[in-house]
Amino acid sequence: MRATRPEHWSVDAGDADVATLTVPAVLGRDRVFEIDLRFVVQTPESGSAPWLAVRLDLNGAQAWQRRIPAQCPGETDNLEFHCRRTVAEGQALRLRAVTQVGGGVRRQRLRLDAEEVSDGEP
Repeated sequence: MRATRPEHWSVDAGDADVATLTVPAVLGRDRVFEIDLRFVVQTPESGSAPWLAVRLDLNGAQAWQRRIPAQCPGETDNLEFHCRRTVAEGQALRLRAVTQVGGGVRRQRLRLDAEEVSDGEP
């Protein structure tokens, strides 16, 4: 059983187009993190082909990218991504989300979370 509490790191970038989160390195153990990205936008009542996109880089390498047409005119829409990453002892974890919007879509919220889990958890 681990004596330390699980780590939780997060950043809420609000309506910014980029969010960065750095989980610092630790010595003495490898760690496993559940990573969550959530990007929320306001869609226009009407418009010419509104869309939203996000790219997630982990330690400088692209881990995921998606672009979709915006749905729900006049309401919110979102893109979400979830993954698990193992971080070796002595290594940091650097997350960077970059968003794009078009066709009258407005950014509302961009959030990154990294929650430590034990290897045995599903």
